[in-house]
Amino acid sequence: MAGYHNLAEETSKTIINGWLHTGDLGKIDVDGFITITGRKKDLIISAGENIYPREIEEILAQHPKVKECAVIGVKDDVRGEVPKAFVIAREGENLEEKDLRSFCREHLANYKIPKYIDLVPDLPRTPTGKILKRALTTTASA
Repeated sequence: MAGYHNLAEETSKTIINGWLHTGDLGKIDVDGFITITGRKKDLIISAGENIYPREIEEILAQHPKVKECAVIGVKDDVRGEVPKAFVIAREGENLEEKDLRSFCREHLANYKIPKYIDLVPDLPRTPTGKILKRALTTTASA
């Protein structure tokens, strides 16, 4: 890649000494297989703990009443950042926040459970249909 069209500053942050820095985070297992765990810009650091939104999204997506979800980090006075989930219920399903919290408690460490959960009818998307996380509200809500 030569760079982003008409975005010199973004290009200089992404291409460093000829190397493309994608921002992908991952791990290599003992057999040499790579697993992508998330993106650096999406990483939530909560009280010194790294939280990958993708992990929370994968758990929430397993709930039988969840159609789709997205998780972002929001500012928190005590922990620095905490997870906030935006969840779309499957059509005809009555989904409640308490059910999602209970489900998360069964599958996630306590510090990874979203502090805030917004049940929404839709999520913002790019023209290609990808969820546009930067358009999600980064403010806390009860």
